[in-house]
Amino acid sequence: MNITIVSVGKLKEKYLKMGIEEYTKRLGAYAKIDIVEVADEKAPESLSEADMEIVKKKEADRILAKIGADAHVIALAIEGKQKTSEALSANIESLMTYGKSKIVFVIGGSLGLHDDVTKRADELLSFSKMTFPHQLMKLVLVEQVYRAFRIMRNEPYHK
Repeated sequence: MNITIVSVGKLKEKYLKMGIEEYTKRLGAYAKIDIVEVADEKAPESLSEADMEIVKKKEADRILAKIGADAHVIALAIEGKQKTSEALSANIESLMTYGKSKIVFVIGGSLGLHDDVTKRADELLSFSKMTFPHQLMKLVLVEQVYRAFRIMRNEPYHK
């Protein structure tokens, strides 16, 4: 199983990097995992709707360039379906069973995802109706993917 996380923006916070590195290392026993960061588009704090679309489109082009045609894409979006950890585990296991060997999770930038990315996605996944910093979501996502494999294998960790 090949899992890629494509996210907008470079992770700077040391504590988040350390957590992501830890779960990435743990995940290595179950799957090949790659974390791909694409540049965020620089923009002023206050933007018009049209300017926001331009920024999201530029980020979308960078994201989509990192996704292969044969990948199953799960985009993180507030409007996506919320799942339990067990349901995410079952979803990943089902994808593996039915021959999807490449899963790409996508985390957008501070303005969210452009429609081009959500249209390319096979699924939209929401962790909450709340908004979280995209850098923090990378850590939460890696931990949940690790948890999913532990659940799949009936290994202790999940509580």
